[in-house]
Amino acid sequence: MLNAQHQHYLGFDVLFNLAAIGIIVTDDNDNILMINPFLLSQSGYAEEEITDQPIHQLVLCEGSEKFIRRKDGSRFPAEVTVTPHATPEGPLHIIHVTDISDKKSIEQTLKDLQQQKTQLALKEKALQDVNSVFNNLWSNAGAMIIVTNEEGYIKWFNPAAERILGYKASEVVDFCTPMILHDKEEIALRAAEFSKQLNQEIPAGLETLLIKARLNLRNEYEWQYVKKDGTTLPVSLAVSALRNGSEINGYMGIAIDLTPIKQAESELRVALEKERDLNELKSRFVSLASHEFRTPLSAILSSIYLVSKYEDPADVAKRTKHIQRIISSVNSLTDILNDFLSVGKIEEGKIQVHITEFDPGRHIGNILHEMEGLKKSHQQIYYAHHGPPLAVLDPTLLKHIVMNLVSNAIKFSPDNAIISVRSSSTDNFFQLSVKDKGIGISVADRQHLFERFFRSEQVANIQGTGLGLHIVAKYTELMNGHITCNSALDQGTEFLITIPFPKN
Repeated sequence: MLNAQHQHYLGFDVLFNLAAIGIIVTDDNDNILMINPFLLSQSGYAEEEITDQPIHQLVLCEGSEKFIRRKDGSRFPAEVTVTPHATPEGPLHIIHVTDISDKKSIEQTLKDLQQQKTQLALKEKALQDVNSVFNNLWSNAGAMIIVTNEEGYIKWFNPAAERILGYKASEVVDFCTPMILHDKEEIALRAAEFSKQLNQEIPAGLETLLIKARLNLRNEYEWQYVKKDGTTLPVSLAVSALRNGSEINGYMGIAIDLTPIKQAESELRVALEKERDLNELKSRFVSLASHEFRTPLSAILSSIYLVSKYEDPADVAKRTKHIQRIISSVNSLTDILNDFLSVGKIEEGKIQVHITEFDPGRHIGNILHEMEGLKKSHQQIYYAHHGPPLAVLDPTLLKHIVMNLVSNAIKFSPDNAIISVRSSSTDNFFQLSVKDKGIGISVADRQHLFERFFRSEQVANIQGTGLGLHIVAKYTELMNGHITCNSALDQGTEFLITIPFPKN
């Protein structure tokens, strides 16, 4: 303790006792001699508990930051200023302590606000990207898309609907329901049909269009749309409910003009009139053309509609989920479109075979690398090439064959499965093997495996067009090769393709 002479020498009794900041006096050995009432109150110590103690018992240093440790073990940040002071009895140190808890809190708040601002900017950018995708889809989609509110009044009417049906969006949005496009007699017939199916009376009108969507039942039918000029056109219309949880926010109808398909049916009927399975072929073609395109398109547009509803920054996880759903559906559309285009070119004889020399091992390795993103969880693809690094055939057709066979192996194999791909070359031919441990193929199904549109009952719940193996077989045939299939149910499948090299 300082004696009275010390206190008199320092001359700061009043300042020391009444100051609104903490003051500590230490000797040259950093032992606490005095601590003012303000700091005692802040720290919770009694004067006799802290005097004569080393300063580090009270003042903590962590790097460049200082803290005052309270008696209860808690602490608060402080600015600490040390001023040396000479006295007849020896040097002293006067230490001023200022609590900066509020300052630190403000700094942290500013930092948090800056982080939130950055995150908000990123979310706004993501939303802009989604809106851009939506605008492109909405503006460029070939299908007629009509979105209504929960009462059935049209809220969105896309450019394709304007172009095909003759109405401007401004004429129908907020003023009309989709009934403006339907023939009353056809609605009445369909209402009677639905009444029998659902075992309840369905009124002929808007309810006829919406009832199955409201009940979450399949709602895809062929209708005759009535255009503004009074003419009609056949459409395949799917109506679905737009839900937010269990609540219905509106309805979406996607209609595909069946006029080109009807024309194609007529042409097919003439070209295939001697084939006994014409009706089945027509049915499958119409079903795939309308259903396989509509399913991913419905997923895309419903996800985009819901994404536009999630404007709160807290909904970023929901938006991300629907964005991933959009990406997956767009990839599915691309695959389906490529299958249809390939079959069309095959049937029209427009596939040109371009024979060239190339390294098949490197070529197939690059193809498999491109397909990495298609694999299911923990699936692995093992590939090896044997023989000379030389093949003489069409590398583009080979690429389509590899992609179709490997994508099938991925699709029909479980998670963690191993898919084996082997190729080999000799002086006279090239051979490709794709083997999986998937669901396998029955003996009965193997008889129809390479037919167009054929799909086994075992894979009815897995999306596909039934065209992939047909394309593989046709491309193999174009290069004078042949394909065999070895398979057993639940034991996997191996496809083996052999293609001879052209003779000089």
